[in-house]
Amino acid sequence: MRILAIADRPPREKIKKILEREPVKLICTLGDLDFFALKELAEITNIPKIGVYGNHDSGKYFESLGIINIHLKTFEFENLVFGGFEGSVRYKNSQEAIMYTQEEAFELLKDFPSVDVMIAHSPPYGINDKPEELTHQGFKALREYIQQKKPKYFLHGHTDVNERNAITKFGETTIIYVYRDKIVDLKIKPFYLNF
Repeated sequence: MRILAIADRPPREKIKKILEREPVKLICTLGDLDFFALKELAEITNIPKIGVYGNHDSGKYFESLGIINIHLKTFEFENLVFGGFEGSVRYKNSQEAIMYTQEEAFELLKDFPSVDVMIAHSPPYGINDKPEELTHQGFKALREYIQQKKPKYFLHGHTDVNERNAITKFGETTIIYVYRDKIVDLKIKPFYLNF
């Protein structure tokens, strides 16, 4: 399944132009965007749109753009189950910012079911993050989730990663860092074909 993922900055070109060139089945937004960066999505009604908010988001624009918020929810599409986790590690006191402590993230994810594809704003701890910098530290709970639940794919934004040096595999999970826009081909056999 081919998807368009968008994170942290507006796409490099108009979304409709990308879609003319790339026949995608699903659009995923990974946070730190705003209504104006994504306003074209309101006119795109023939492709499902899912997303999670980032730590710099208002948390209020998904509905007007037809994006389904999958923070701590699952979304099933074409025999694949997607899950989501929003925000970043809490690095300042702010009522508006979407942030969680490491402990809060563990509590939120403790009963989250297995999914094929996990989308998040922040990376897992120690994977494409800067563990020594609280502002760009990944979530330890997401790392544990990957180790235990083994999603086939994990997509994230948030950090400033050199894509040539990005970690792309952790155990059985393919890790995909997204900045601006990226076309991703999810190569997963539906469950019933795995026998």
